[in-house]
Amino acid sequence: MRVEQRRLRALAAGPRAVYEDLWTVARDPLPLGRHLGRLPHVHTVVLVILLGMLNANESEHSRYGADTEIGFLIVVLQSAAVAVAMVRPVPAWWFSTGLLFAAALVGESSIDPDRLWPWNVAGIALHSLVLLLLALRIRPQSAAVAVAITVLTGVAGTAWATQEHNQGVTRGSMCFIAAVVIGAARRSGRLAKARLAEQEELTAEERARRTLLEERNRIARELHDVVAHHMSVISIQAQVAPHLVTEPPQELKENLAGIRQNAVEALAELRRVLGVLRSEDARADGVRHAPQPTLDRLDELLGNVRSAGLAVTSSVTGAPRPLPPGVELSAFRIVQEALSNAMRHAPGAPVRVETAYGARRITVRVVNSAPDVPAPRSPGAGHGVLGMRERAAMLGGDLAVGPTPDGGYEVTAVLPCTPSGLPGLPGPSNLSDPSDHAEDAR
Repeated sequence: MRVEQRRLRALAAGPRAVYEDLWTVARDPLPLGRHLGRLPHVHTVVLVILLGMLNANESEHSRYGADTEIGFLIVVLQSAAVAVAMVRPVPAWWFSTGLLFAAALVGESSIDPDRLWPWNVAGIALHSLVLLLLALRIRPQSAAVAVAITVLTGVAGTAWATQEHNQGVTRGSMCFIAAVVIGAARRSGRLAKARLAEQEELTAEERARRTLLEERNRIARELHDVVAHHMSVISIQAQVAPHLVTEPPQELKENLAGIRQNAVEALAELRRVLGVLRSEDARADGVRHAPQPTLDRLDELLGNVRSAGLAVTSSVTGAPRPLPPGVELSAFRIVQEALSNAMRHAPGAPVRVETAYGARRITVRVVNSAPDVPAPRSPGAGHGVLGMRERAAMLGGDLAVGPTPDGGYEVTAVLPCTPSGLPGLPGPSNLSDPSDHAEDAR
């Protein structure tokens, strides 16, 4: 039953589509060529002028009515119809079809029997051009109906014949059909390219969205470990605290018990919310539950990079001190990702890592010089800058990336170490650069 209903709807939609395509005076300019621009339009105008001259000459020699004012007007209007078809193809087609029929009636009695009738060669060429321009802008089924109407007008014109003629309906119809087939094919190719470009744009947007979600999931997994550790410590301290006091008051016991209960519930809720992220991680359990890295392991990271053949120097400004776990983790990951990018995109170039401890913020800077040899192009979309930017934004910090004057590349992150740097509260100055967005593929 549903299949029959769909067929009925399809059958009903066909005539409606043809009506919408062929019964309109809407403006529909011929689109510009991707490479040639308006050159095809110029060629069309030149061709129309030449065909118009051929039409006038042919009509005059064949006594096709061009010796009269009406015949000359028809010849001029047939050329004008093609020019109109470049802007309003449907009205131009109706107009050209009517002119073909009128030309057949005007010249029927005076035309040479050896000449084509009801359409002459130039008239067929001009109307074929109109049909081609029409088929470039309407649906193929509508263009087929337009050809059928044109042929029917030619057949109807033969019914008014008063003498024998060199019938040109069949040969003219073949030219009309060929023009429509070429136009429909060109239109289908243009639409296919447009759909492909649109699909590629949607795919790029979806890839960027998926990349962003992957980076946020990875950050959430790491922060889950940090927060879960501290909540566990709070729970254990609240449980042990009553035993450190001789005869603790009942109120103290109740408060500590409430703290422990809240910590346990918060930890369970945290695991419930973020557990799905952990379940999608295919890493081994030993790696999953390993402590998250901090800046204390920065020397270890630099040593591993040096062993891989990268020349790295480091410097520390200010007094190193313990920082909030999320800040330590993000700073370490930003340096790690910047070093990975330097190895990938600047092979053989020396790298400098700078860490500056401030009173309210920490600044990490990774800069490499120009590579000795061009780096091979990385396959797929880059995640590096996107992940670093997400980490900085999560903490209310800033990230600046971009090329250096000597041809190298620089990554600078400023991360607040105090609550004032939380999102929504006053934080450090914005370091973002307009070129950052062009470097997300790094």
